[in-house]
Amino acid sequence: MPSAETAILYYEAGQDPVAMGALTDQGDRTDFKSTDNLFSNRSGYEPDVKPNGLATGGVITPAVSGSNDVVDISACEVYIAGVLTSVGASTDESITRPSVNDYQKFSITVTALGAFAVVEGTEGTSFSTTRGAAGGPPWIDNDAIEIGQVWWNSQTPAAVTTDEIKQVPGVSMERWDFPVWQIEYIDVENGILGYAGVKFNSALAGIHSEDAGTTVAGKLVYASYNTPVFAEIVDAYDFVPPANAHAVNTTQVYGRTKGSKSSTLGQGSFSVELNDGVSDGLLKFVDDNIWFKFYPDRLKSPYMLTQGSLGVSGNFPAGANINAACTISAEAVGERVYS
Repeated sequence: MPSAETAILYYEAGQDPVAMGALTDQGDRTDFKSTDNLFSNRSGYEPDVKPNGLATGGVITPAVSGSNDVVDISACEVYIAGVLTSVGASTDESITRPSVNDYQKFSITVTALGAFAVVEGTEGTSFSTTRGAAGGPPWIDNDAIEIGQVWWNSQTPAAVTTDEIKQVPGVSMERWDFPVWQIEYIDVENGILGYAGVKFNSALAGIHSEDAGTTVAGKLVYASYNTPVFAEIVDAYDFVPPANAHAVNTTQVYGRTKGSKSSTLGQGSFSVELNDGVSDGLLKFVDDNIWFKFYPDRLKSPYMLTQGSLGVSGNFPAGANINAACTISAEAVGERVYS
């Protein structure tokens, strides 16, 4: 029978920083990937995700001056390319009335240079919700941020009214923190290790295009993160990956027994012989949430990856080697990578 005699166990002994950069949309405006396989989640080294979008301020109101066809915009902060950028307030920002048809929508945006800009939609005979259509909101540049819209339904100059201003997150406003997302520290599918990234709970609004809608995109998503640097845990043995344990609960009902399943995630564990039980490199990471990589056979490709908090219980016998029983408290089961 096979054994793990030639196994090898690694731990996350360091972190390699990756500067803020754009993640790649996988085509559904929901799943955005990096170019690295793993994100560290050690305290102080967690990913920093900053989608383009409005953070604070940016309120559009009818102009205090009362002049026709202008709005005031309060100062705001936006995330652009992962950087929190301040934009000064604007007064009497001009919006041109339609000249042929009555209905027209305008996007109030912040450009990649951190300035307000009004983007003009196409005139129509009625309002439309379709980007780029007559009477619909315009496409905006891929690196711009929409903070609101103004809707005209008349060619006649007049002061802007409150109901002509639209600022609804996900509809007419791009906030940096909406929709929410989850960080995927690892992505394994059918035993193949993919790339770590970010997955949103709903698709980003497809309002960006620089070719009149032929190519549509959501807002740009940026992240900085750390990748783990692995080192061998020398003299480790008896590795057990975190795994689900299943139990059946039963209820006696009339005429039969009815069952239901419950699952619990068990701790991973391993043992290790130490040098002095005090200064060993592994012990610098006690209580840290780090990655572990385990090869059942160090000469073959298949391995397991698991991420969890390291617990260590040292043992200092008088007549045997100093050793420790270690636990891995994970939030998910270990992943098996075949190739």
